[in-house]
Amino acid sequence: MKAETFLPENYRPAENEPFMNERQLEYFRRKLNGWKEDLLGDSKHTIEGLQEGTRNIPDVADRASEETDRALELRTRDRQRKLVGKIEQALRRIDEGEFGYCEDTGEPISLKRLDARPIATMCLEAQESHERREKVHRDD
Repeated sequence: MKAETFLPENYRPAENEPFMNERQLEYFRRKLNGWKEDLLGDSKHTIEGLQEGTRNIPDVADRASEETDRALELRTRDRQRKLVGKIEQALRRIDEGEFGYCEDTGEPISLKRLDARPIATMCLEAQESHERREKVHRDD
């Protein structure tokens, strides 16, 4: 088992250090795990709320409003479930030494982009190009 890398509480990856060194990898691992824990905690609360929330509401408008709220909550949780999958993929990329590199070009993804969106798999230029191609095909 690998020894845990020490990270000061205020550590932020910097451009002047080697890209994807142990400290940066540990920073992103912790960030991704924290995000995942938050999402899973939210899901647990949703499930508990849905189990408690099956009530008999006599007013049709109130019942419709509650069902709309529940449907929205379920869609939100479905998006979060997909996000947890992407977080797990990012954690796998850290373990496999592929994290932080564009899957399209192989170039490093900027630290700013990774800090803002640690599940990013493409550098900004490749992502923009991908989105332009996707838009062209969608418009056909």
